[in-house]
Amino acid sequence: MYLAKTIPTEHKDVIHDVAYDYHGKRMATSSCDQLVKIWDLVNGEWRCSASWKCHTGVIWRVAWAHPEFGQVIATCSYDRTTAIWEELPPEDGQECKWVKRGNLVDSRSSIVDVKFAPKHLGLKLATCSADGNIRIYEAPDIMNLSQWTLQHEIVSKISLSCLTWNQSRFLPPTIAAGSDSPNATASVHIYEYNENARTWSRAESIGAITPPVRDVAFSPNLGRSYDMLAVASREVTILQVKPLPRKDSSGQAGSTKYEIRNVAQFSDHQSQVWRLSWNITGTILASSGDDGFVRLWKGNYLDHWKCIATLRSDGSDEQSQSGAAGASGGASGLASSAGGGVGSVGSGKDQRGLSSYPTGRSSFAPIWH
Repeated sequence: MYLAKTIPTEHKDVIHDVAYDYHGKRMATSSCDQLVKIWDLVNGEWRCSASWKCHTGVIWRVAWAHPEFGQVIATCSYDRTTAIWEELPPEDGQECKWVKRGNLVDSRSSIVDVKFAPKHLGLKLATCSADGNIRIYEAPDIMNLSQWTLQHEIVSKISLSCLTWNQSRFLPPTIAAGSDSPNATASVHIYEYNENARTWSRAESIGAITPPVRDVAFSPNLGRSYDMLAVASREVTILQVKPLPRKDSSGQAGSTKYEIRNVAQFSDHQSQVWRLSWNITGTILASSGDDGFVRLWKGNYLDHWKCIATLRSDGSDEQSQSGAAGASGGASGLASSAGGGVGSVGSGKDQRGLSSYPTGRSSFAPIWH
């Protein structure tokens, strides 16, 4: 049973992104109105604790760092910058204040996505821009977030729209990036860091995806010998990405090769799919599209995937045509494109499990925590 709840955000324009923090107790929203708002869950209600202007253009994405590094978020914008923000503790009874710690200005085009690296890699973040560049930054001193070093720059030569980090501790640092270019021969590329050469290189290109790709998401890996990569385009595609270690001619470990298998592909949205999100165990995938629905997908032990619930935009339930008996769901109402409503969807008493929100294309975007 899923419960739907609408949160009036009072954003003055389209909400483009929503992100939970690590514990799911805080939420950040970003909008075309150039504002970021921070929300805290207090006694079961979401309350806005901070709101400020971050950029001079549309804010495409917002991301939280791991709480080990403090209360830190990153935002990226059409104004070609990425900003790093840190929350300061309250003083003399005043409210907490967010201050800008870094401003990354290396891009010459709109920055369309930003993601912090997994905690075991340190305080790093990756950005991708419309001109096809992926930039990886690191804060060498986590006590001084005003200093960020551009460590690597990956040139893909095609327009990029999204990226995701592989969460595995047992593989070299890996990033998958999606392209919205209609002329791309491959819409998803996997890049891997070579510790010996200290460079990033393209490990695989996946061409069996219909562009444009709007989101990519590696699943959490809890004991699998392979990873799952979800891709949002005109369909929801779930790929099994299995590393195949190899040796080069000198006998040293070479770059990883991957066996990529398409385990599922769904066109149930019958429209552009915009956002994807895995649950914490990597067993259920949520997708959202221009049809105004959030759909939940689950695979069995034979890797047979099916839709287990469809969450309607009006908050009512709809039994999935192919789902398991008894699976049902609900999602918040969709606010107007100039409005500012965010929906929180949870299971049972927990209403923090999934978020949906309107974007410039009147779509939903789900976020698990």
